[in-house]
Amino acid sequence: MKKVLIVDDAPVDQQNLRRIFADAGWVIVVANTGNEGVALAKKEVPDLVLMDVNMPGLDGFSATRQLMQDPITKGIPVVFVTGKDQKADRVFAQMLGAKGYITKPYTDDQVLAHG
Repeated sequence: MKKVLIVDDAPVDQQNLRRIFADAGWVIVVANTGNEGVALAKKEVPDLVLMDVNMPGLDGFSATRQLMQDPITKGIPVVFVTGKDQKADRVFAQMLGAKGYITKPYTDDQVLAHG
């Protein structure tokens, strides 16, 4: 079974993404902060990371930078799922090595297309 790590501080967004991937048969791991997400990615080595951008403490961009620099996690695809819809944010995400960028609100199919 595939495993997804959802890194998001908003309970509603966590719940929605959890439902989408549970219905598709994925194993789900959830982190509430960027720091927790980096630690869980190293421990769980998921098949996919869904990363919010705006979180307290370590934001999604910084957490992704850490994941891409670590030999254990650098091969894990990261897809940003965020409310930030500026071109500069999308470009920065690409520069960090993100495999996708989805803006909220999104459809189930948009999210699963990256899985």
